[in-house]
Amino acid sequence: MAGLTLASSSSVAHDLYKGVIKKDQPVSEKDEVRVARIAAFAIGAVAIALSIPAQRLNIAFLVALAFAVAASANLPAILYNMFWRRFNTRGATWSIYGGLISAVGLVLLSPVMSGAPTSMFPDSDWAIFPLNNPGIVSIPLGFLLGFIGTISSREPEAEDRFTELEVRALTGAGAESAVHH
Repeated sequence: MAGLTLASSSSVAHDLYKGVIKKDQPVSEKDEVRVARIAAFAIGAVAIALSIPAQRLNIAFLVALAFAVAASANLPAILYNMFWRRFNTRGATWSIYGGLISAVGLVLLSPVMSGAPTSMFPDSDWAIFPLNNPGIVSIPLGFLLGFIGTISSREPEAEDRFTELEVRALTGAGAESAVHH
């Protein structure tokens, strides 16, 4: 948990704060560390708040659920990116967000959340999705959305960029110029 908190807070400080919020302004290391500390505190607080209602749940099941959500969001984009030359930004965005939103949505509407004695809210019943794990639906949906996003996009140079990046990755060509600049 400590490693995830550290990775998350440094990502918030470096990528979000420095790269997005203050993108045109210089940011000192001191400011970046301060933001990382605040982010670590906030991330820890959210994790604790979310874990309190989940105390009764089976840890192995929660891990499987986390993997299903992560696979729904990441697996289609990773595989398409590795093996489909035409895959582009729109396809990646659609597969990542589509997989993530469908997985989380299906979990919220499943017996994990309500309607069963082992649910987070056993006294309520709004479960309309019958499965405990969304992966069997949300992972293929992520692949489908990635495909539709890619073929509906008009990024003509996507294949050329794939070939260039593939050559660079396999040969290291261009790495020395990136280091000197």
